[in-house]
Amino acid sequence: MTYDAIVAGTDGSATAERAMEQAGELARALGAKVHVVNCYKNSSSAAWLAASGGVAVGDPALDEAELRSRAQAIVERARNRLAQLGVDAQGHVCSGDPAEALLMIAADQGAQLIVVGNRGMSGARRALGSVPNTVSHRAKCGVLIVPTS
Repeated sequence: MTYDAIVAGTDGSATAERAMEQAGELARALGAKVHVVNCYKNSSSAAWLAASGGVAVGDPALDEAELRSRAQAIVERARNRLAQLGVDAQGHVCSGDPAEALLMIAADQGAQLIVVGNRGMSGARRALGSVPNTVSHRAKCGVLIVPTS
C-alpha cells in the first residue's frame, strides 16, 4: 500500500501538536502529503474542544469571520511546522463537527490514514463519543491515535 495522503486534525493545543508531529514524521518517511484540518464551532455552552481537530469557542460574541480567522491561523502554524520538516501540507478549515470534517476530508482526498490525538478518549467523553473515538469507528481508511497526554 502506498501512502499519498494523510489527514491530521489540530486544535492548536500542545497535545494536538504531538499528533501533528507524528503525522509529519510519517508523511516525510512515506512521501505523503498531509491535509491539516481545523474545525470550529460557535457554542455558548462549550469551552475549547480539546479533542484533536476542533475549536469550539464559548463566546457567542465571536462571529463566524473571527472563528474562521482563528482556525486559519491554527492551520497555518501547523502547515509551517510541517514545512520545516520538509513535508508538503494543505490546510482545510471548516465549521461544524470535527469528527465529521476529518472523515469527509479523508474521503475527499483519498487519504490512506487519519492521525488524531487520544485526548478525549477516556471517561465520560469516550462513552459519549469523542473525536478520536468517532473517527476510529467510522473511518474508511487507517487511523493512528497518538498518545498525547
